Amino acid sequence: MNAFFSDIDWTAMWGYTKDTLYMTIISLIAVFVLGILLGLLLFLTNRKQNIFARMLYWVTAVLVNVFRSIPFIILIVLLLPVTSTVIGTIIGPKAALPALIISAAPFYARMVEIAFREVDKGVLEAAKAMGGGLSTTIFKVLIPEALPALISGITVTAISLVGFTAMAGIIGAGGLGNAAYLEGFQRNQPEITIVATIIILIIVFIFQFIGDLLTKIVDKR
Repeated sequence: MNAFFSDIDWTAMWGYTKDTLYMTIISLIAVFVLGILLGLLLFLTNRKQNIFARMLYWVTAVLVNVFRSIPFIILIVLLLPVTSTVIGTIIGPKAALPALIISAAPFYARMVEIAFREVDKGVLEAAKAMGGGLSTTIFKVLIPEALPALISGITVTAISLVGFTAMAGIIGAGGLGNAAYLEGFQRNQPEITIVATIIILIIVFIFQFIGDLLTKIVDKR
């Protein structure tokens, strides 16, 4: 077993791991913020009689559905001109961020919308009856009541992002996907592919453990 892994450059593997964590964590923060905003917009404008609100919901819903439906590997290619302009390169961990964020934010936004819809309407009506404005209702009632579902949703999204970073690595974004495919598969070094896969699984398990723990902490039921 030791001989099987003796040719692995562990320093390089740690570098690949850091690239994967960088892409995942930075994109996850952006996805969390954008997902909350988009999900909140969908929730607040859904089923409103106001023409402007209905149009805003329709436009937002279409954009969310479109970007959520495009396969990630195709989205990376479609965004190459944008990535080159914004980031200045189409190679490396930073170059993967636009595609990671744009692909995952709509996915999480729908989870956010569903989480908000599951909040007891009676609680929201009670907050309004007590004189709470829109901002008070959102930050003091809506988000706290939906927090367990929001955390569960971002946990699922984080795991998806880890998988997306592996795909991004295949086309030059770096990370463990790059190690598994370019270093392991193309250069016929299966031990590298195996180690990269194991590290990806460990990262996924850690995200899942943290997400489950936080959900239990904030869940009042």
